[in-house]
Amino acid sequence: MHTESVPNRNSPPAILLRESWREDGKTRKRTLANLSPLSPSVIEGLKVLLKGGAAISSPEETFVIKRSLPHGHVAAVLGMARTIGAQKWFASAPVTLQPLLLAMLAAWVIEPASKLAAPSGLA
Repeated sequence: MHTESVPNRNSPPAILLRESWREDGKTRKRTLANLSPLSPSVIEGLKVLLKGGAAISSPEETFVIKRSLPHGHVAAVLGMARTIGAQKWFASAPVTLQPLLLAMLAAWVIEPASKLAAPSGLA
């Protein structure tokens, strides 16, 4: 796909989104969309995207990280709980509650609180 500017007599040129391919040794074109109503900045951004570039100059300029939540310690606690066989501790509980019990165990190890505080923290 590519963009093409086509002269339009007394009007501004039409900017078209086109697809091209070869058929029997000849080049064929098909117009997919008329981009003329779009602003020049949007058209330039689309040209960059079609060439394999990025629409934004850099993610650091566009996005601001307000808060980042840690997750490595949770993975470590769950990994160790599975290693020592914590699922067996909850085998007598209903199957639907077993993941919740494992999550409550991990929450208690990571940040000790009352039994009632753990489910509200998970919500």
